[in-house]
Amino acid sequence: MPVINTDNLDEKQVQLLSEMCILIDENDRKIGADTKKNCHRCLTGIVHISVLHFEDQGNFDEEKLLLQQRSDAKITFPGCFTNTCCSHPLHTASELEEKDAIGVRRAAQRRLKAELGIPMEQVTPDEMTYLTRIHYKAQSDGVWGEHEIDYILFMQKDVEVNPDPNEIKSHCYVTKEQLKEMLEKAKRKELEITPWFSLIAETFLFKWWDNLSNLKQFMDHDCIHRM
Repeated sequence: MPVINTDNLDEKQVQLLSEMCILIDENDRKIGADTKKNCHRCLTGIVHISVLHFEDQGNFDEEKLLLQQRSDAKITFPGCFTNTCCSHPLHTASELEEKDAIGVRRAAQRRLKAELGIPMEQVTPDEMTYLTRIHYKAQSDGVWGEHEIDYILFMQKDVEVNPDPNEIKSHCYVTKEQLKEMLEKAKRKELEITPWFSLIAETFLFKWWDNLSNLKQFMDHDCIHRM
C-alpha cells in the first residue's frame, strides 16, 4: 500500500486515524480490527453510527432535528452537512459488546460528547433507540472513502450543545421542510450532504420523523438495508 502524506492534514484529525475500528464482513459479523486510517483508505467494511437527535418540545409535529456541518479539518467529507453525530465504535471491550447494540450506543454517547460537547449524563445509552442498519459505500476523494454498516440511533430530549470546532463547522436544528429544502439545494450543488445521511433522508427519515411517538414499529434488527 503506498504511503499517504498526512503533512497537510489537520494534526488532531490525523491522531484520530490511529484509533482501532471494528472490522466486519457484509453481514455485520466481526472479523478483526484495523486503524481508522487503513479502513478509510482501503474502504474496508467497518461499523458506523448515525445518531438522529430531535429536540423535545412536547409536540411531535414540531420537533426539529439537530444537524451538523462537518469541519473543514475532517479528512472524509469535510464541510458536508450531516445528521447529528456520525462516528465509529472502537475495538474496545465496552464498545464491542453486541447485546442490544449496547457497544454501539456507548460509542454514540462518547462521540456526542466529543463532537457536540453534550454532557454524557444527558445522553445515556438507555435513552437511545436503535432502529435498524444500512450498508453503503462512498468515495470521499481519490484517497479516502467509506464502506460501512451504519447503525441508526434515535434520541429525543433537550440537551446542552457546545461543539468542538475541530469536529463541527456549524450546527442547526431544522424542520422537515427546512431539511427538504437543503436536500433540494444539494441536488443543485448549492451545498453538500454526506452520502450516508442523504441515503437515510431520501429513504426512511421522513417516515420515521412522522412517527416519533411510535418508533418501535420501525425497529428491524434483522435486516441490513443495502444502499
